Amino acid sequence: MSTRPKIAALVSTYHKYAHAQHICDRFLEGYGWNGRHHRPEMDLVSLYVDQVDEERDVSRERAERFPQLDIYPSIADALTLGGSDLAVDGVLLIAEHGDYPVNEKQQTLWPRYEFFQQMASVFRTTGKSAPVFNDKHLSWSWDYAKTMYDTSRELGFPFMAGSSLPVTWRTPSLDMPLGAEVEEAMCIACGWNDGGDLHSYETIQGMVERRQGGEVGVRWIKAYRGDEFWQAHADGVWSRELFEACLCRSHQLAPARPGFNSHFPSIDEIRAKVETPWAYQYEHLDGLKSTMITLNGLVGDFCFAGRLKDRDEPLSTQMYLPMPPAHTTLANFFSPQVNNIEQMFLSGQPSYPIERTLLTTGLTTAGVESTYQDQVKIETPHLDIAYQPNPASTYWRT
Repeated sequence: MSTRPKIAALVSTYHKYAHAQHICDRFLEGYGWNGRHHRPEMDLVSLYVDQVDEERDVSRERAERFPQLDIYPSIADALTLGGSDLAVDGVLLIAEHGDYPVNEKQQTLWPRYEFFQQMASVFRTTGKSAPVFNDKHLSWSWDYAKTMYDTSRELGFPFMAGSSLPVTWRTPSLDMPLGAEVEEAMCIACGWNDGGDLHSYETIQGMVERRQGGEVGVRWIKAYRGDEFWQAHADGVWSRELFEACLCRSHQLAPARPGFNSHFPSIDEIRAKVETPWAYQYEHLDGLKSTMITLNGLVGDFCFAGRLKDRDEPLSTQMYLPMPPAHTTLANFFSPQVNNIEQMFLSGQPSYPIERTLLTTGLTTAGVESTYQDQVKIETPHLDIAYQPNPASTYWRT
């Protein structure tokens, strides 16, 4: 009998280019890693698919091609392999694509919480648990997210979540020096409401959590959108120096002037390119201010810049997550994420604290709320979330 760890995947849908396909296929097929083809030292043996897209679904093809993989009709069956006891050693929870409702705040109601609760019921009933990875933010709802976090602590299982941004390749290859005194931080990126915002918060948090004292939580957040964004930029609400440093790191900066592809765009050229900009600025409890800015039409990647005490130039880098077509086809940025998931399944130790994703989830939901309430400042006493980062660098460097 095989002693290789058994993995279950609970997914919203499994079609080409869905997150489930990018992640689960790497467990089935392997992926390029360190100059060779790497095959995980574990087997994906069970699959629950909430919505089957008859035209695009590939889950049934995968089950036919990989004899160890079975598709089950319920989450409980996927976790127990149709029996009465927990029968897997790790759980992937991936609910990012599919046909789900959208609320009045333009949040897609992904069923991560519902999947999680059904999983937790099996853990409680059997008295057993396994390491869990939740793709992207914990939930569109802060209350749901906090419940998921609290349940993981109650039941004592390793829990990791989040975007691929903090662990993907960086250009240049650098990390925030551990213990650095960070005075201001920024991410400029492309994105969309809620789920896209999460990537930018994670870009910032993966860097600033390494500052002196570690993470201490967030006091407030405020949205700036459209005309209010342009006015805030003109008023110097955020650093112009960091703004320019981020743009200079972009590998997908759209040419703003016909015939030129290398000049730095003026503010008028940026305004001509970006129909609806938005930003969220927030203050950490230690006084650090961070700003995430979305400039669709100008920027196609995720760029970070930070101002450090006693450093003349901003510390800046670009984190590799390109937009289509490279985003949807090869999607190499999933490989470092999957490698970190593998390591947690093998060791029982998350690569980074779940508190990071709890905080970025809270920032995402609070930012959406600020936008919904006409860009008011939102006080965030519930984001009093302090933690220490993994002192080792966890992004991929080779």
